[in-house]
Amino acid sequence: MHRAEEITEAYAALHARVQQHAASGDWTGFADSFTEDATYVEHAFGTFRGREEIRAWSVRTMTSFPGSVMTGFPLAWQVVDAPTSRLICEVRNLMPDPGDGTALEESNLTIMTYAGDGLFAREEDVYNPLRFARMSVRWARIAEAHGRLDDEGRAYLEQFG
Repeated sequence: MHRAEEITEAYAALHARVQQHAASGDWTGFADSFTEDATYVEHAFGTFRGREEIRAWSVRTMTSFPGSVMTGFPLAWQVVDAPTSRLICEVRNLMPDPGDGTALEESNLTIMTYAGDGLFAREEDVYNPLRFARMSVRWARIAEAHGRLDDEGRAYLEQFG
């Protein structure tokens, strides 16, 4: 069992790195916040086992539309359950202005299991994939109408819109 303060500090450090990944577009280091044998459960994309599967999935997902256009992931709230070494939080997935000032986002609940030494053994993201897809399509339609949608976004819109 880990102290709540240690879990909170480790997640704050991970969250700060996520903001850096989002700003730079380089997600290769995201998986380094997890143990070698970590599990990442993503309800729409599947379960990824081990740091390298997590790395491959996160790079692929966050460097392609719509992940590649998200601007930030601020927390709405968080709680720590020290006896289980878990931190549970609501993460807001923000999209940029598509051209008309519309602010679009979808949130997910994230359950992190802390392993010690600043690393996490498990992450599970819980959300409604249909709501996220609808928001992404809405954003893409507005961006397209304002000349702000790239070819990858147009392909997404053709496939899911």
